[in-house]
Amino acid sequence: MDSISANDCVIHFNEKCYIALNEHLKENNFSKIFILVDENTHQYCLPGFLEKMVTSLAIEIIEIESGEINKNIETCVGVWNTLSDLDADRKSLMINIGGGVITDLGGFVACTFKRGIAYINVPTTLLSMVDASIGGKTGVDLGELKNQIGVISNPNLVLIDTNFLDTLPANQMRSGLAEMLKHGLINNVNYWNKFQNLSKLNLSDLDELIHESVLIKKCVVEEDPFENGLRKTLNFGHTLGHAIESYFLSNKNKTTLLHGEAIAIGMILASFISTKLLGFPEKTTLDIRDLFINYFGKIDIDKSEYLSIMELLKYDKKNSHGNINFVLLEAIGKPKIDCKVADEIIIEAFEFYSS
Repeated sequence: MDSISANDCVIHFNEKCYIALNEHLKENNFSKIFILVDENTHQYCLPGFLEKMVTSLAIEIIEIESGEINKNIETCVGVWNTLSDLDADRKSLMINIGGGVITDLGGFVACTFKRGIAYINVPTTLLSMVDASIGGKTGVDLGELKNQIGVISNPNLVLIDTNFLDTLPANQMRSGLAEMLKHGLINNVNYWNKFQNLSKLNLSDLDELIHESVLIKKCVVEEDPFENGLRKTLNFGHTLGHAIESYFLSNKNKTTLLHGEAIAIGMILASFISTKLLGFPEKTTLDIRDLFINYFGKIDIDKSEYLSIMELLKYDKKNSHGNINFVLLEAIGKPKIDCKVADEIIIEAFEFYSS
């Protein structure tokens, strides 16, 4: 697959990853390499990565605990302290090997340590390959509130080795699939249609779909790197999806949802709202609901929980001037940003999902 240039970052795929990495190490006068992993990528991904890495530089491994619950400023403080204790300087390189938690947090740590050191993202989950590691968004959660603290700054390289997907459980693969489906809904009906029968796809098809998803996000991010307009479309399903994710994360009697699982619900809700407010075809909304529930199952959300979830909407990072802004669809591939939605319509959307 061809490499993709996006602003100041180049995204490489499969064997080209390691050629590009080793050339990058030769061409730059890095002082030391720090590799950030969690316990899973330390065991399953790091050994193979190190085998293909050619360098005489000192390498230090920093491990953090996996999971969204650890994507916080306290974890950052621990990593910053470790970097300092291990004599990291401004010519150090940080390589983040993992899913969205690792690439978001590791990128934020790199961007803020000594006012910024170079970093490379090596996404190992489908979600991070098509979403989290592209576009320069870094950051952490504030309590249970998603992605409240962070900066936008591109890595030097993104290395997408789809062989890492062999280590993933099925629910993690589905989580990434949600973002790919989103790319189809907001950008390209032909891309969306490719997902109508996943059982017929092979691994080569998946590689091509990942490459196309990266291209879709790359084009959006290049046109609007700081989310002033077009880039907001990438948040389709995320306004309510993030609120649902945060609600389930903060309630001990709830099973924590993966990001894609929550966003899948958010996209069903946003599609229904699009039908109510923008004339998005009702049949398409029903098809979207059926497809997502077929892939992700249905999560029980009781009527008594609707208002508690909606209360979390006020923390959404797209809000401005006290308004909650939704991304909706006029048609597949035709999103509309900064839409205002009445509470009663949101409740109707939850009822539609639950029915």
